[in-house]
Amino acid sequence: MLARTLRVGAPLRRPFKQGALRPTTTTTTTTTTITPHQTLPQNARHNSTPAYQDKWQPGSSSTAGGTSSSVDANELSHFNALASTWWDAQGPSRLLHLMNPMRIDFVKHCLSMHDRPPSSPFPLTSTAKPDGFTVLDVGCGGGIFSESVARLPDTAHVVGLDPSEVVLGVARAHAKKDPSLTHKLQYVNSTIDDYRPATADQQVDLLTLFEVVEHVPYPAAFLQSCMRHVRPGGWIVLSTIARTWSSWLTTKLVAEDLLRIVPRGTHDWYKYVNEDEMRDFFNKQPGWGSQGMLTMGCLYIPGVGWRAIKGGERVGNYFFGVRRDL
Repeated sequence: MLARTLRVGAPLRRPFKQGALRPTTTTTTTTTTITPHQTLPQNARHNSTPAYQDKWQPGSSSTAGGTSSSVDANELSHFNALASTWWDAQGPSRLLHLMNPMRIDFVKHCLSMHDRPPSSPFPLTSTAKPDGFTVLDVGCGGGIFSESVARLPDTAHVVGLDPSEVVLGVARAHAKKDPSLTHKLQYVNSTIDDYRPATADQQVDLLTLFEVVEHVPYPAAFLQSCMRHVRPGGWIVLSTIARTWSSWLTTKLVAEDLLRIVPRGTHDWYKYVNEDEMRDFFNKQPGWGSQGMLTMGCLYIPGVGWRAIKGGERVGNYFFGVRRDL
């Protein structure tokens, strides 16, 4: 069964939440010396800034003017500069390597929520192909998750999608080291806005967005572009960061400026997405979420690693999964 083959890393302690959540105000008091780069956003105590709210409205994007909903030129340049170190497990992408087992575990939990249809050997949906499940890894970067999910025995095919040809060059070169990936993993240089096909027989069982949503300029339009690639019964699974005082302190001040465990400029606090915003968005999408919506907060503890934290989605990093209705 898929639930067995997806078991990677330490078992989760099931801090999953279902049903409607209410935003919680978290107040953190700290004394520190602020440099210009570290200036605390004036609206950190609020759920949203007006400019960000405009971008979060469904259908809001500048794609009509030729700009992708998913690509910010500054973000693209930043990650191009990190391409050569993507597979250095002790380098700038170290936290992504450490998070990868938790990604697999959360995917496993989402896909195992529903019992296998009696007439099908496949545990995800009654419409899925019997020879395995298909994955579209959007914003795949150097392929850390793409490779690991492609190696699972129940995986039929994985497409890793990324707008950076520089980063995909690193991904392709690394994948060539493993001959078993030759026919299971394909990398495509494209944005989700431009990616084709999306016909019914080419929709995927699982679309992943790991550490992606907080880097896109128009999250609502971006997610809508992703949704059309998922077959009925399939899942969108993502990880991102809530927009709170605590997340600014941990991801900007501490991680980027003080400890330097994340390259400076990796994150833009104003692009972070709160869990209630994500949930509200999918609650408004016809045909999504009524058969499954999951959240798991998580926290990186120096010297220990990533750990699932109950209520962590209201503080900082979190995983989110939503199922398309059958």
